[in-house]
Amino acid sequence: MTRSLDTILFGWYPYVALTVFLLGSLIRFDREQYTWKSYSSQLLRRRQLRWGSNLFHVGILVIFLGHAGGLLTPIGVFDALGISHGFKQGLAITAGGVAGVACFVGIALLAHRRLLDPRIRATSSFGDTAILLLLWVQLTLGLFTIPASLHHMDGGEMVKFMGWAQGIVTLDPAAAARLADVAPVFKLHIALGMTMFLVFPFTRLVHVWSAPVWYLGRRGYQVVRARPRTPPVRSAAP
Repeated sequence: MTRSLDTILFGWYPYVALTVFLLGSLIRFDREQYTWKSYSSQLLRRRQLRWGSNLFHVGILVIFLGHAGGLLTPIGVFDALGISHGFKQGLAITAGGVAGVACFVGIALLAHRRLLDPRIRATSSFGDTAILLLLWVQLTLGLFTIPASLHHMDGGEMVKFMGWAQGIVTLDPAAAARLADVAPVFKLHIALGMTMFLVFPFTRLVHVWSAPVWYLGRRGYQVVRARPRTPPVRSAAP
């Protein structure tokens, strides 16, 4: 029973989630462009929004890049660079822990602001609240993986996760078997992570696709000049 569940969750489910993630985002952009935005409530509790948003976005960016780079980079690349599995495990715990705490504090501030301020709650959709709570649970699970990781400082568990992620990308039918004996908290974290991809196209998270990364590579700056003042026109005296 456990083996069948592992196969479904970590062998089939990732492909379902990623397919919905990509096709759903494309279809929503093509057919519902007016919903492709993040509704703003920045006029309310601006200080709390600023702290929460900055902590969340910086933390989630570090976490995403760390997960993507750490899981999808071939093991041979780390070996060629002389980076041991133990060092990589320690770096992941340290950097991921700091970024995770920052992100957790940020999402807690955002959730508190949205749930407890009647004005903001009144203009929030079910999806706005649900995705905040889902992110909060996912971050909590991520932080709970740190104590479990401390028992595997040789990096052996991380190699299993790398093998699974790279097996999914390369369509390896045995990818799910690599997670058979990992701790339940890791399995919950991965399964909920796949669920985040699944619900992505139906939430406000789609505005991530519209991040103005092109701004960093612009050729020049936009020059804004003050509008010249036109002298008043005086009528001639009769």
